[in-house]
Amino acid sequence: MILDGKALSSSLRAELKKKSLRFCEITGHKPALAVILVGNNPASEVYVRNKEKAASEVGFDCIDVRYPSDVVFSELSAEIRRLNEDKNTDGILVQLPLPEHIDVRAVTDLINPMKDVDCFTSHNSGLLFQGRAILEPCTPKGIFTIFSRYDIPLDGKNVCIVGRSDIVGRPLAALFLTKTNATVTVCNSHTENLKEHLLGADIIVCAAGKAGLVTADMVKNGAVVIDVGINRIEDPSKKSGYRLTGDADYEGVSEKASAITPVPGGVGPMTIASLLENTLTAACVLRGIDMNELKI
Repeated sequence: MILDGKALSSSLRAELKKKSLRFCEITGHKPALAVILVGNNPASEVYVRNKEKAASEVGFDCIDVRYPSDVVFSELSAEIRRLNEDKNTDGILVQLPLPEHIDVRAVTDLINPMKDVDCFTSHNSGLLFQGRAILEPCTPKGIFTIFSRYDIPLDGKNVCIVGRSDIVGRPLAALFLTKTNATVTVCNSHTENLKEHLLGADIIVCAAGKAGLVTADMVKNGAVVIDVGINRIEDPSKKSGYRLTGDADYEGVSEKASAITPVPGGVGPMTIASLLENTLTAACVLRGIDMNELKI
């Protein structure tokens, strides 16, 4: 079974658009997302453009904030503090990566936790590991939505996450630990006998950023494979000169897996849908609105 994140994301965005209209009827205000982009990294510009387009399509206002790559911390921090105080701003997102002279943690920790729609602040990370998060990191949240909408059982399952980043691996492990009764193993580039760990897993999440890392011989029959990796591989047959691939060898692994996410069209669209959900949630909390009031 192909876990079609693109189709699921489209369905979720349609629901969010109706909820956004209802929110506007109640408050006279559109949910507003501020996106801060520093520098002109081509990949970051594409990500920001996609996020802002998706936000506009569901009826959100977008606040586009841009700085040159040599911006100083004091100027960036002043803008974040201004957005924190702005009653018309519901969500704040700082597009990563930032230039090397900027302390990423210092920047993200300045964001009002209730407007931290990426869930990167230390405050929200702590709540996540305590099982008390209101906002959840977008990619892990999107993965759990896939599990829910496709009725994939998690109780008692052996889960192996390959990758321990602050954006995917660690917060995803926290969600499994606090939301399910699964047994979770987190592997990394130094893990010995990775194949042994993967063969014992009912659910595999590849999030290491290494093309072809997980091959068919590393996956047991019937496993569920969630591929978070997005890697560019040279391909002269493509107009762009490259093709996108995940961390798993899709052709081989898909023959053994009971369910698998494609790349592209799997986890990526769900990450953006989760960002939009977080923004609407933040808008409701900031205005004291029960999310049930937005039910369609």
